[in-house]
Amino acid sequence: MKTERMTAHGVTPLFGRIVYKMAGPAGGTSGPAGKGALMRASAAACILAVGTGLLTAAAVQHAAAEPASQVQPGDFVLPAPPTASVDVTDILPKKPEAPHAAATPPAPEAFAPPDLPDAQVSISLDEPSVALAGRIADARNWALPRLDEGQREAIRTFYREHGFHPLWIADGDFTPAARKVMATLQDAAAEGLDPADYPLPAIDGLDGDGRVRAIADADLKLTAAVVLYARDARGGRINPTKLSKLLTPTRELPEAGEVLARLRDAADPGAALASYNPPHPQYAALKRKLAEIRAERPAQPPMVRVPKGPPLRVGMQDERVPLIRARFGLDVTPDDDHTYDEKVAAAVADFQRQHGLAADGILGAQTLAALGSTTTSGQLEADIIANMERWRWLPADLGDKHIAVNIPAYTVRVFEKGKVIHEARAIVGKPESPTPVFSDVMRHVVVNPYWHVPPSILRKEFLPRMAEDPDYAARRGYEVIRRGNSISIRQPPGERNALGHIKFMFPNQHAVYLHDTPNRSLFQRAERAFSHGCVRVDDPFTFAEIVLGKEWPQSRVKKLIGKGERLVRLPELIPIHLTYFTLVVSDNGKLVRYPDIYKHDQRVTAALRNLH
Repeated sequence: MKTERMTAHGVTPLFGRIVYKMAGPAGGTSGPAGKGALMRASAAACILAVGTGLLTAAAVQHAAAEPASQVQPGDFVLPAPPTASVDVTDILPKKPEAPHAAATPPAPEAFAPPDLPDAQVSISLDEPSVALAGRIADARNWALPRLDEGQREAIRTFYREHGFHPLWIADGDFTPAARKVMATLQDAAAEGLDPADYPLPAIDGLDGDGRVRAIADADLKLTAAVVLYARDARGGRINPTKLSKLLTPTRELPEAGEVLARLRDAADPGAALASYNPPHPQYAALKRKLAEIRAERPAQPPMVRVPKGPPLRVGMQDERVPLIRARFGLDVTPDDDHTYDEKVAAAVADFQRQHGLAADGILGAQTLAALGSTTTSGQLEADIIANMERWRWLPADLGDKHIAVNIPAYTVRVFEKGKVIHEARAIVGKPESPTPVFSDVMRHVVVNPYWHVPPSILRKEFLPRMAEDPDYAARRGYEVIRRGNSISIRQPPGERNALGHIKFMFPNQHAVYLHDTPNRSLFQRAERAFSHGCVRVDDPFTFAEIVLGKEWPQSRVKKLIGKGERLVRLPELIPIHLTYFTLVVSDNGKLVRYPDIYKHDQRVTAALRNLH
């Protein structure tokens, strides 16, 4: 059995027994001094006994697993409607066979343990490692409430594997590395996090045995704060799936051991800890906007009420124009202060962009309503933090080439090496049938696709009408497939197909994808939440050319139209991210607001507020 030797320098694996030796004066144990040494040895043994359970090696488990079958790139088969017949021959109960007599297992062969050498352990009562070994067992001494038991045990394991040596304290004081990570924790508010979640320990004002225990607890508390910060920075504060079943991002939450090992080996542990926050440029831009808003909080915009009236366009005269100029802090010209000129229209358009309105510069009813809203800097701050939180749900590496759908902005973008190489308007799900938020990988496109009517649409729209008119679907060009008591409906390829001429596939749990549409006039609308959950893409053949590569120019793709359903695989899989950002910083540094069509901002803000 593997035991361990504790020295001043760590724990070393040895074989054999553990013999505790406490040194008295001149190495002896006789006399008063010797009796004191024995008493100290007994106390030390008690402390070490607490840690001994933590030093016990875990049992090795063996699991047999068959290798998973591999799907080759050329093996993909388009899905077909499931069959309704089931052969029950093999699943009916059978007459049990008479049990065989149990064979008597052979007696196990006797095993004599080898004669192993003794392992000597020298300890000191005031050694921080001994205090750590005793204090770490009870998480009430150090753990933070939002660290689950798995993370707490991972922290114990890390200390156990490193001889219970303090990570952050040496010679009775915090190390330079500790002070760097503490500075990062103190700056948590700049990242949209709450510094109160990561309390900083103190070791001043104590002496004697109390100070030794305080040092042990302080080291553990700082470790707990560091681990929690790293997890929160990567999106661990809230579970998105508890906010909505359509929020299913794949979060990359770091484990405690990985965090501690990384910081231990880092040249700048503070910077390494801060790097768990999203590395994406938009996150950094929102962080800067958060700082600006907080710095400008005392300077509120003038509260000027603009009365209702007819829409104002460039060149029109109106007595409300001076009020509009005052609202936006524009200079008033003595000669034409009532003229709705280009400067006023530009200020209105900028305001519209920030509030998710069509930026046409026309002062209409919606813009007037937004001007009169009571949205405060505090609400804007909360919305920025909610958007920063959703950036934490994305992978740190989005992909050298990737596709990003921003649902509130109604856009599809293709990025390559950090640059936008293509952008298209999109139609997304209605509030009652939202587009889900998640990341996946685009694998292939289908030209001339069938549209298999989803079960939800089948139940809500088709079956009630077919109950009154059995030929309802057939007369509209749909194919009705009946198998026993089951029914499925599909729409064949063609100009009227709901998917248009092409769809872009990334198989996922929500059964959504990107596709063409025969109703292209909807792309001209400012607000484009009309689908059942899928994303409709404007100019789909240009988009196809970009994702399929140079071997498939759109002219070649279009030649497949009308030739039956065809599948074309992407030469390289492309990550795709369906995101939800209501606040975006433009290239010129302006904060642009999009409508919170699914109320996700409200859900995230409420969840963050209810953490404690």
